[in-house]
Amino acid sequence: MLQWNEYIKIFVAVLVIIDPFGAIPVFLSLTGHNTQADRKHIARIAALATAIILIVSSIFGNTILHFFGISMASFRVAGGILLLFLGIAMMHAQQSPTRHTPEEDLEAENKESIAVVPMAMPLLAGPGAISTVIIYSQEAAGWGHKGILIASCVVAALILWITMLLAIPLSRVLGRTGINIMTRVMGLILTAISIEFIATGLLQLFPGLSA
Repeated sequence: MLQWNEYIKIFVAVLVIIDPFGAIPVFLSLTGHNTQADRKHIARIAALATAIILIVSSIFGNTILHFFGISMASFRVAGGILLLFLGIAMMHAQQSPTRHTPEEDLEAENKESIAVVPMAMPLLAGPGAISTVIIYSQEAAGWGHKGILIASCVVAALILWITMLLAIPLSRVLGRTGINIMTRVMGLILTAISIEFIATGLLQLFPGLSA
């Protein structure tokens, strides 16, 4: 088992990569034609789907990597690079194309429900979030560690749900500038986490670098 400060770090990383506040403008734009009741339903399903995707990834991610013959060290580097691009985009207060594209937004306008696609996947639980939980699932052995990681995903999803329920008042209070500031701060944290992933992965692939 890891130290509690390490688990706090894991929770913060999961929360940052989901970026609940950064999702507010997209959530409001995609649900602009929906009623308040519909928004509540979409928020609940999107948060639930996000939690399920991350939990499944944390449990079966390593099995998938073994199936394709991918080492965790290589996955750390690849995941770190992906998170680095996400973090840089967030520091510019932009949504990375790895989260969603204009084409996906256009398609979403014609869907009856956008809770699972594109909200939960790929906007909230996209490649970056999935990579993060897979990497952290290998930090320690045992179901105790996985249980805390799963709990982190659940709590982050609950915060996401509350944020989307309060999307309209939060957008009025924070404004676009406030949301952008929070997104930039989260982007900075995510960038630092990505560098740690890349550095650790490179040291595992090339042990001689630590000499």
